[in-house]
Amino acid sequence: MLDKLAFLIALAQEKHFRRAAERCGVSQPTLSAAIKQLEETFGVALVNRGSRYVGLTAEGERVLAWARRIIGDARAMRQEIDTLRSGVSGLVRLAAIPTALPVAARLCHAFAARHPAARVRVVSASSKAIASMLEDFEIDGGVTYLDNEPLPNVATVPLYREGYRLVTPRQGPLGSRAEVSWAELGELPLCLFTQDMQNRRILDQRLAEAGGPRVTMETNSSLVMAEVVSSGSWSSVMPPVLIEALPFPDHIVSIPIGAPVVTHGVGLAVADREPMASAASALVAEARRLAAPGA
Repeated sequence: MLDKLAFLIALAQEKHFRRAAERCGVSQPTLSAAIKQLEETFGVALVNRGSRYVGLTAEGERVLAWARRIIGDARAMRQEIDTLRSGVSGLVRLAAIPTALPVAARLCHAFAARHPAARVRVVSASSKAIASMLEDFEIDGGVTYLDNEPLPNVATVPLYREGYRLVTPRQGPLGSRAEVSWAELGELPLCLFTQDMQNRRILDQRLAEAGGPRVTMETNSSLVMAEVVSSGSWSSVMPPVLIEALPFPDHIVSIPIGAPVVTHGVGLAVADREPMASAASALVAEARRLAAPGA
């Protein structure tokens, strides 16, 4: 039954029978037969079928919600038993918003030092993708925004407040200033993150209130952004934790942005359930140490 539920989850995510089968490492006929067996077990159609995958039925959506919970609990149970036997081990999966990757790296370094038997995988993702992956039990934790857009059914550990600074060439129009206003940023060609990132939505709102930005370049890569700004043709708005981690040359400066000072909470989010999975519990403990005063 667990394998069949996992097939249903893969089908809902891939929205294509062949890709779902490849993801699960089985043939397409095997996956299709397993879904049909699930339908026979529950006595209802779970998938709307046409010439291709159309979507899940209302009953299929409810079975999917339970499948995610059951598969997540089964994985958590295996983790718990393994932890009792040999400590936290196996693959621990973490996702982080791009602006928080330096902090996620610190969290992973501390986690790996305390749990040497574990393997850690870190991926960069948008806040919406992190919320979805937590709901689908695809990750054990996410470093993401905590207070700007809702995060349902999670437990959180606040890590820091994300503020924003102008990153610009020293010889540019604002490069010699000790502080700039949000309105003045509208004078500069800006390179920002893509609009699927919550950081971009935060900045778009703030810049629109100040008269509108001139965003002429966007990227989902912080390294590309650093290269673009270092070229001297663009400026950007970034949080200090990211600025410090990027390889900016000496001719690039970061300048505080004056009132109103805008900050947003960033922290670790894990699925809120009891008992908490051992990997998630270990991540929470490490995040609390990292967030402790003086850490």
